[in-house]
Amino acid sequence: MEPLGAEEALELLARGELDVAGRIVDASNATLLAHVVMEGVTAACVYKPVAGERPLWDFPRGTLARREVAAYVVSAAAGFDVVPPTVLREGPFGPGSAQLWVEPPPGQEAVPGAGLVDVVRPREVVDGWRRVLDAYGVDGEPVVLVHADEPALARMAVFDAVTNNADRKGGHVLRDASGAVLGVDHGLTFHADPKLRTVLWGWAGEPLPQEWADLVARLAELLEAGDLGTELAGLLNRREVRALHERCEELLEAGTYPLPEEGRPLIPWPPF
Repeated sequence: MEPLGAEEALELLARGELDVAGRIVDASNATLLAHVVMEGVTAACVYKPVAGERPLWDFPRGTLARREVAAYVVSAAAGFDVVPPTVLREGPFGPGSAQLWVEPPPGQEAVPGAGLVDVVRPREVVDGWRRVLDAYGVDGEPVVLVHADEPALARMAVFDAVTNNADRKGGHVLRDASGAVLGVDHGLTFHADPKLRTVLWGWAGEPLPQEWADLVARLAELLEAGDLGTELAGLLNRREVRALHERCEELLEAGTYPLPEEGRPLIPWPPF
């Protein structure tokens, strides 16, 4: 079957008959593998019902599915294109988010980190890769959290900065059938307070390339124009939408990738 375009995928996810096939057991919230079918077209998706969200101390209860959708809306509108098509819909276990399943390249298995994020021994660090963190593994031996110096990851790092992603684990980075690098699991995004926790710190403090600055500027313009802000108002609260715009302005004013802030966790746990 030919890959679905974004509009086709959104229509199918929103209106197709949703049939749950099983649960992805290593997820902290209810994360269900499902299939959507409409007019002879079938696609796999990840369905996350609101009823299965685990309460968190720092995020409002029952809001994670909407944040998943908001991440897609921002990614698509500004041109980051790092989030698979995602909608909010009713399902067998109530309302929740439905996100198109990321199919790996033909003949390959899905690789967490897309071969671009890894934890390796110090002697295994590849030239040109970015070192993020030196630590010790479960066996007590030294390890290094690293990621590739790839534009696709750099774009994702900027997207995470503006959306305030508190959970960019290595396993949330995937490569789809076309070879594009995508991110999943965006339930912990858009908090109004600083929450950025990511494995993609390799460019911290470096100048922001004009290509990424243009994406951030476009997002700020769309928020100022009103339509995007109106759409996000149905998914986030007003303070969170305002904070999104403020982060865009701060990033553009600084002209650099964000730096880690002292006094709070900077890496999600576990990192994969």
